[in-house]
Amino acid sequence: MTPFLTLAASVIGVLLLWTAILVLFTWYTARKVEIILPPKGRFVDLAGTRLHVREFGEQRPDAPAILMIHGLAGQLSHYTYGVAGRLAERHRVVVVDRPGSGYSTRAPGTPADLSTQAASLAALIRTLDIGPAFVVGHSLGGAVALTLALEHPKAVAGLALLAPLTHMREDVPPVFKGLTIVSPLARKLVAWTLAVPSSIKNSRPTLDIVFGPEPVPKDFAMKGGGLLSLRPSAFLSASADLQALPDHLPQVQARYPELRLPVHVLYGKDDRILDWKLNGQALVDKVPGARLRLIEGGHMLPVTQAEATAEFIEAALQGLPADAAATR
Repeated sequence: MTPFLTLAASVIGVLLLWTAILVLFTWYTARKVEIILPPKGRFVDLAGTRLHVREFGEQRPDAPAILMIHGLAGQLSHYTYGVAGRLAERHRVVVVDRPGSGYSTRAPGTPADLSTQAASLAALIRTLDIGPAFVVGHSLGGAVALTLALEHPKAVAGLALLAPLTHMREDVPPVFKGLTIVSPLARKLVAWTLAVPSSIKNSRPTLDIVFGPEPVPKDFAMKGGGLLSLRPSAFLSASADLQALPDHLPQVQARYPELRLPVHVLYGKDDRILDWKLNGQALVDKVPGARLRLIEGGHMLPVTQAEATAEFIEAALQGLPADAAATR
């Protein structure tokens, strides 16, 4: 064997060894996280997806049930951290891991686009018999909620949107750049090798942007489910969600003037992920009767401003037409 071939074989051997180490580390970390933070709800099987759902409170005859949809790279603990419990004192509250996120799964080949996710949630509303539901959407969950209202109007009584993504932007927020890998094979390779170690290494600066200017709660990793992002499935799901947006969100935003239901929007003035003018104000300008409320804070309002968020949702519910729950 020539010196060149010997060197090449050595390099390949080292690369394979490091790849194996990274895969084992990723598997161990994911397994440990799932032991520490197992699913706490029940599973609902629907066409193309299996949804992890938690339910709180009791149904009131004079008010719709509340369905809560989380954002990109998140899971339902963003709501159970502080908002769901407050609302459950007076309402039936259903929180769900979006298809592919948290402990919900997507069947192989199932698209991650807004319409497909909205269809799954509409099916969940029918299965749980909670329609028309009052739908709460945070960040990307706001785009899903809007799609649900447009494409399945009979399932939705009204919308409360928290720092929602409503309009397509040309660039991707820097903290999400790593999710933009186009090749499915490359995404899977990164998910099982570099994604988890990189997330651990960069967790502090990433969370500072996502939460800023507000501090990250010390118990977010556990109570807020932050550790669940340290799994290959979380990276792959978030990447698929992000990359499905350009082909679908523009079609959704073109239909906002068609909305004929109560729409309330809450935004933090200092949101570092989404601009309130380009997403909040731009939405209410297109939707008849929509209202925008600004408060001090950043992007993670369901966690950092749980009391204010719950009060905002409660006020939005109080503004519903008297017959909002009568069509159930």
